[in-house]
Amino acid sequence: MSATMHNRTESADSANTDLAPGQWVTFRLAEETYGINVMQVQEVLRMTDVAPVPGAPHFVLGIINLRGNVVTVLDLRTRLNLPRVETTEQSRILIVETHDMALGLLVDSIAEVVNLQKDEIDSSPTAGNEEGGRYIQGVYSTDERLIILIEIDKLIDAEMLGEGGRA
Repeated sequence: MSATMHNRTESADSANTDLAPGQWVTFRLAEETYGINVMQVQEVLRMTDVAPVPGAPHFVLGIINLRGNVVTVLDLRTRLNLPRVETTEQSRILIVETHDMALGLLVDSIAEVVNLQKDEIDSSPTAGNEEGGRYIQGVYSTDERLIILIEIDKLIDAEMLGEGGRA
């Protein structure tokens, strides 16, 4: 069990901890439900003013001031190659920690926190699109619902953020 505590290390064994049981914050994007490991979610914010950053990658909405800290906000729809939509009353910014920094992820809405056991999670499906598939940690599926579990550290890699305009 202690190996699951080190799932953020970049070791060859990380694939064995990817599907560890735990709690997942679920959210909606384009009529689909996605999940992020609750251990990476710091908080959930209502939509706020986001200051644009000139020259940032297309998926970077801009920056916000979060209690004196500047946090970059990404449009998760754009990052996952989904069409952009206007924000609504249900839109939220998930503040997550990845690569030792806080980032905001704009999502359509927050669903719930779910507890999933390892045997309930199917490994990442291979569907013709390897680019998108490499961000999927696993899938939880029942007759009523499907939750796509996202691996934030792979979706948001450090090199990509470096392009985004650190001064």
